[in-house]
Formats: sequence, structure tokens, C-alpha cells
Amino acid sequence: MAAAPPRRVLGAQLAEGITKGNMWALLTMATAGTAVISFLPSTQPHILTTILGVPESAQGRVVGLLGFSAELAMIVSLAWYGALADRFGRRVIVVAGLVLCALGCALFPFAGDTAVLVALRVVFGLGVAAINAMLSTIAIDYVRSRSRGKSYGLIGVFGGLGAVVAVLLLARLPQTMERQGLEPVAATRLAFLLIAGGILVLALVLWLTLSRASVAGTHERVPLPRLVREGVVLARDPGVALSYAASFVARADLAVVVGFMTLWIVDYATSERGMSSAEALARAGSVVAISQTVALVCAPVFGWLGDRMPRQNLVIIAQAVAAAAYLSTLLVSDPLGTGMIVVAVLIGVGEIAGITTAGPLLAQQVPAEVRGSAFGVHTLCGAAGIMIVSALGGVLYDAWRPAGPFVVSGVFGLLVVALGLAVRRRVVPRAEADPAREAMPST
Repeated sequence: MAAAPPRRVLGAQLAEGITKGNMWALLTMATAGTAVISFLPSTQPHILTTILGVPESAQGRVVGLLGFSAELAMIVSLAWYGALADRFGRRVIVVAGLVLCALGCALFPFAGDTAVLVALRVVFGLGVAAINAMLSTIAIDYVRSRSRGKSYGLIGVFGGLGAVVAVLLLARLPQTMERQGLEPVAATRLAFLLIAGGILVLALVLWLTLSRASVAGTHERVPLPRLVREGVVLARDPGVALSYAASFVARADLAVVVGFMTLWIVDYATSERGMSSAEALARAGSVVAISQTVALVCAPVFGWLGDRMPRQNLVIIAQAVAAAAYLSTLLVSDPLGTGMIVVAVLIGVGEIAGITTAGPLLAQQVPAEVRGSAFGVHTLCGAAGIMIVSALGGVLYDAWRPAGPFVVSGVFGLLVVALGLAVRRRVVPRAEADPAREAMPST
């Protein structure tokens, strides 16, 4: 009797034991999770102005401090999330991450000073770490090896949709509440509480719909420190090292787009155009939405390419595109003008290129039994990138020019390109990788 054809969702072949409902739950997680992750950083300028009254001349440093603090907490937790997921399952980590995000989001607009705001940003960051680590890991768990590029492409598409929802709908809630007659502070707090409630509903839905199956090869009770150590030791493989380096830049790129592009536009709109904070936030959301919409459209392109060319080469191309896009911000003088729209389009391409290409390369290079740990360290590298770019970029934003954080990302991207060119011929897929790809030339 002929074997039944593999189940598919939007062209991706599902792994054994994974249902279409499980895959749609993952895509829902990508959409809503990315919306949650993008929402808080995009509204930070509004919180600093409306709730705390921080002067614009210091907001770049405060945004940098918030990003640095959150990512420092993520660095401590990320690799452990991957190891815990290998031990106890993916669903537990997903739900725990969403609960932490809901708590941080609910309390954020009630902060009385910057120190409390930093503490709540750390709580939210711990939740983001869990969501990011599990998105990367589950995207690989749920599909066959030949569909890993498609899986990351789909995650990019649905994640991009979530980012658009965040900047076009969620970030506009304070303005919407103000139009209903609420005072700015009350409107902001109500908006955040409503979103926190939605996050808890999402956690319940994903608990019921994500796969409960254990990952093959993880039944042996391996000590957690060993699982974490394995994720780090894997960096001896040139392909793993390149993927980790690309993650360092790619996740930082996303933070720069959502955090510093919003800050740049809000600062300019309030100081030069006389807009209110809520109006400026809505205008910034429109520009960022353009970037995220372009990312959404381009995500499947890079996913398709990831299944048809050597993945290390695609990572190099993606990082080169992203670096050029971020460095182009040096040409922008009016963030509300046409020039910023063009840059937003370029950044959307570069951002999604970096995000969707590093993960499939890592999956190609590591065995299934330590995949959770490898992707935990992978996301850990992304957290380190956000931390460094946030801290350095925040200082440059205030002391030099608003394009400073983008320039930092562009320079790091060029360094990853150099690393990729140096190691690309030494990247050899693991023996259990998709046989159709094993025959693919590495140059």
C-alpha cells in the first residue's frame, strides 16, 4: 500500500504527528506574538512623554536603557528556555512567556519613574525571550526538513502581519481612547490593560491548540546545564557560527525598526510639526507599518529561496541587503517626508531577509535532540545584539543624530557578511538533512 502523502499547510509539509490545527496554531502564535512583541517598544516614546514627562533630549538614552535592560534579562534566560523546552515541552514555555508579557504590558503605563519602567520592561523581555525562542524552535519541529525554508517564510509572513497589526491598530489605541473623551493618561492605561487581557486569551488558545507531543530524541533525562552547553559548543560548526552571528544582527534590526524609528518620527512630529504625542505615535505607526508590510510581502520570497540555494549564501545576501538598507538612513533629513518612506521600504526587505534566513541554516546544521538548546542560544545571540545596539544606538541618537542606531546595525551587518564570505565554503549540512539539498553545490 502506498504511503499517504504528507499533510501540508500553505505548501509546507508537516512532520509526523503534527496536525493542520497545530500548524495553524503556530501561525497564529507568529501573528499575535509578533504583535505583542512589537507593541510595547513602539509605544515607549508615548509612555515617556505622556506618563513620565521625560524631555525629548533624554528619550534616546532612556529607550536605549530600556532595550539594554530587557535584553540583559533575556540573555540570562534564553538558552535556558530552549533547554527547558527540550525537557518539558514547547507549550509550557509559550504560555509562560505570554503570561509574563501580559503582566509587563498591564503594569507598564502605571510606572511612577524610569526605574520601575525598566523593571517592567525586564518582565516583558523575559516573556519575549520565551516567545522568540519557541517560534524559532516550533517552526522547525512542525515541518519536514525539505520545508524548513517555507516554514520560516510563513513565520515571516504571519509575523509581519502581526507587526502591522501592532503599529496600525494596537499602537493607535491610546489615540482612539482619547477620541472617546478620556484624558491622555487614562486612555493610555486602559489601552494597555485591554491588550494585556487579549494576551492572556491568546495564551489559553495556544495551550489548547499547540501540539502536546514530545520532541523525538529528548526522552533521555539529560541535565539542563549539559543541554545549554551543547547549544554553545555547536558554534564550532562554521554554519552554526554564521547563523548565530546573523541572529545577532537580525533581531537587533527588528528592535531598531520598532523602537528607534518610532522615536525618531515621534520626536520630529511633536517638536517640529506640533503634533500631540498620541497623534505622532499614530503617524509613526503608519510609517513603520509600511516597513512591516513590505517585510510581510517579501518573507515568502526568502523562504522560497532558502529551499533552493545554499543557505549560507542566502544569509550572506540577506545581511548585505539589510546593511545597505540601514545605512541609507544617513540620507534622511525629514522623517515625515518621502525619503523616509523609501528607506522604510528598503528596511522592510532587509529586516525580513535577516530574520528568515538565519534559522533554516541553523536547523540544517544541528541534530534534533539539541535543537531546542541550539535555538535558545541562537535567540540569545539576538538578545545580545539588541542589547548592544540599543545601548550604543541610544547614546548616538541623543549625542549624534537619529540615524545613529541604524548605522550601528548596518555596520554589524557588514561584519557578518565578511564572516560569511570567509566560512561559506566550509559549511556542510548534517547527514540527516534533506537528501534533496545534500546534492546542492555549496558555492
